[in-house]
Amino acid sequence: MNNLKAIKREKGSSGENKKLRTSGLIPAILYGGKDENAKISIDKKSISTILNSDSFLSTVIELDIDGKKQKVLPREVAYHVVSDEPIHIDFMRIVSGSKITIEIPVQFKNHEQSPGLKRGGVLNIVRRKIELKCPAENIPDDIMIDLTGTDIGTSIKISTVKLPENVTPTITGRDFVIATVAAPTVVKEPEKPAEGEVPAEGAEGETPAEGADAAPAKDGEAGKKDEKGKEAATTGDKKPAEKKPAEKKPAEKK
Repeated sequence: MNNLKAIKREKGSSGENKKLRTSGLIPAILYGGKDENAKISIDKKSISTILNSDSFLSTVIELDIDGKKQKVLPREVAYHVVSDEPIHIDFMRIVSGSKITIEIPVQFKNHEQSPGLKRGGVLNIVRRKIELKCPAENIPDDIMIDLTGTDIGTSIKISTVKLPENVTPTITGRDFVIATVAAPTVVKEPEKPAEGEVPAEGAEGETPAEGADAAPAKDGEAGKKDEKGKEAATTGDKKPAEKKPAEKKPAEKK
């Protein structure tokens, strides 16, 4: 659990807030529970580490306000539109016995113990955060998934994850997927032919195959082919022409 000191602030005007930011403080507000909303400020340096983490909005923080400690959850952070620096934070009091709906980040361990990842598989993360309903006093920091024994084709669903007691997903009625171990999707480029190597069939510069349309013959070559064709025509087997019997003239009458 992270411990931070907070300072009460009486005024909440834009001018006062600007002075706080100039002095290295972030204006904030604390709400929830039976107590009234409280205007506070947090030292920017002391909160910068967890503020920049992906799990900041699900991190339980113990605020020390004038010696009085109370557990809170960050619920919203406002950033400057130009500098992208945090300019305001909303904190919610954690009331014992109540339930909170919160998004918890998913973490993975034992990548080296996954046969699928060892063989070149890829961990495809479907959900990086899962919305859970948790008791205020039992909020997990993260959801840890063990990849030991997972092979290519493995689908990790919410039913396979062991959640803390009384912690349940807000999505009910279906066993949704958190991650899968997928096969590698590397496309191998075709190898280029070495210098002097005959190109593959269909490649540029290929000699036409037998029976394919040949390129037009040069002058002289066409004549030779024509002569060969004529020679083949004259030497080829021919059937003798059939002779018709001579017609007989009718004998003259004497």
